[in-house]
Amino acid sequence: MSETTNYTARELLSDGSQIEIRALRREDEADMLAAVGKASAQSLQRRFFAMKRHFSDKERAFFMDIDFKNHVALIALAEEANRKVIVGGGRYIVFEPGRAEMAFVVVDTWQGRGIGSILMRHLVNIANDSGLQELTAEILSENAAMLKVFAKFGFRPASRRDPRTIHLVLKLA
Repeated sequence: MSETTNYTARELLSDGSQIEIRALRREDEADMLAAVGKASAQSLQRRFFAMKRHFSDKERAFFMDIDFKNHVALIALAEEANRKVIVGGGRYIVFEPGRAEMAFVVVDTWQGRGIGSILMRHLVNIANDSGLQELTAEILSENAAMLKVFAKFGFRPASRRDPRTIHLVLKLA
C-alpha cells in the first residue's frame, strides 16, 4: 500500500460549500451503500450500465478491496444533517501494466457542483504520480455531463465497441 491510503484534501465546490476528498476505507462500506441508495436509477445506470441497487458479497468485496496500487478509490464527503456523508466517488483500476480504467458516480442532489471534476483531478494526479501512462473510461453516449468532464481533462474518444458507449483515453506524461 502507498501513502495514498491516507489521502485527504479539502475542496470548495462551485456553490461555495466545502467537501473532503479522501481515500475510501473498508469501514466506509455502509456509507457507500447508503450513497448508492440515494442515487437515482438513471445515475446508477450511467455508472454501472445496468440498474444496480444491490450488490452481491463478491461485488461489495471487490468495491471495498482497495490496494491503492492497482485499485485506487476516492470518495467525496459533505455535511448533511450535521454528519459527513458520501456524496460521490471515483476510482481507477489497473487492467494492464501502465493502463487503468476510471469510473465515477455522484449522488443526484450533489450533481452539477463540480464534484466529478474534483475527483477526476485528484485521481489523474495520483495516476500520474503512480507512473501510469494511460487512463481510459467507458461512458454511455447519453451521459453528456460526464463526457464534458472527461473532455475538460483531455480525454479523447477512441474506438467504439458498442454504439451505446464511448471509449475515452487520456495519455499521461
